[in-house]
Amino acid sequence: MTPHVAPLPLDWSKGTLASVLPSVADRLGVRRYAGKDVFELPAAPRAVVVLVDGLGHDLLLQRSGHAPFLRERLATAHRVACGFPTTTATSMGSFGTGLPPGAHGLVGMQVLDPQSDRLVNELSWEDGPDPRSWQPHGTVFEAAVNAGVEVTMVGPRYFEGSGLTTAALRGARFTAARALDERVTAAVSAVRATPKALVYLYWGDVDKVGHVHGCESWQWGDAVESVDGALASLVGQVPDDTLVVVTADHGMVDIAHENRLDLIDEPDLMAGVRHLGGEPRCIQLYTLDGATDDVAAVWRERVGDRARVLPREQVIAEGWFGPVEERVAGRIGDIVVAMNDSFAVVHSGLMRPELVRLLGLHGSTSDVELAVPVIVVPPRRGV
Repeated sequence: MTPHVAPLPLDWSKGTLASVLPSVADRLGVRRYAGKDVFELPAAPRAVVVLVDGLGHDLLLQRSGHAPFLRERLATAHRVACGFPTTTATSMGSFGTGLPPGAHGLVGMQVLDPQSDRLVNELSWEDGPDPRSWQPHGTVFEAAVNAGVEVTMVGPRYFEGSGLTTAALRGARFTAARALDERVTAAVSAVRATPKALVYLYWGDVDKVGHVHGCESWQWGDAVESVDGALASLVGQVPDDTLVVVTADHGMVDIAHENRLDLIDEPDLMAGVRHLGGEPRCIQLYTLDGATDDVAAVWRERVGDRARVLPREQVIAEGWFGPVEERVAGRIGDIVVAMNDSFAVVHSGLMRPELVRLLGLHGSTSDVELAVPVIVVPPRRGV
């Protein structure tokens, strides 16, 4: 399958991944987000929002035989874009703040910190900057807590206090749980504990399985079956005045290794490059002074129609990241290389071996990577 390349920029005033939590907060009565519900959600005193990492809308539609619970609700689901680049760190920034990447500033998996002139991995946040300074905007969770809503985040223990959690999702009380059934139990307990609640549950194994085995594999189907059953269990256990919303942070495409360009064998493509950022489906190049035009020309000649090679000024002017704040602009590559079709770029000398080996990838602008579901399960009893 060759994924269609979707148009950018997005209309951030309409439904996107960044609209999910503000819409839920609106229906919970959080005044800051009054009128922000773009999904016509029912009002409810309690809500559970589940984000399944890597469960793209189009992937779910193609493999819906593995997800009977979700399949029954796909006809009424919203198909929205997660934003660019289609990567977890960026999407979590949009999800948690309700803002586009150009505002929250998490503009890729690995981007430049202009102040220190070194790369920051916004996913691992290893030796990263202060996350509150890096992303200074308030989160939806903080606003909900200030409005009297009890907010709980359920996820793996290593997320608690991490750089990405602090930058994008701060404000929630954290409950650590490992297995999927343990997270469902924790989410149900949290939502039952108070009459006004917002519970966020994260599950990452669908993404992990897709990376290793591919999103077209039987293993990916099994991972979706597991989460589908857990979601059915969750909905069956929450109080009958509880709204449940299921979404994802991005989709994924399988890229065969023969369709990858390894920069370790392409010295001409690294000439004039100071830092190599981004990820295999969306490379961000930080160039030496005065080298940007020459680097872009060499890359365009080499990759041809397999990628779009665009200068920072163009992607900002065209709104790929939404409106870009001044403090954020320098984090974006001098050149952004967005892959088309079934193509990826790696550097086996600079990238971690486990990243180079991955089969399922994301980061670029195909429909399969961009489209995520917003599946709404209304309360069994109206308010």
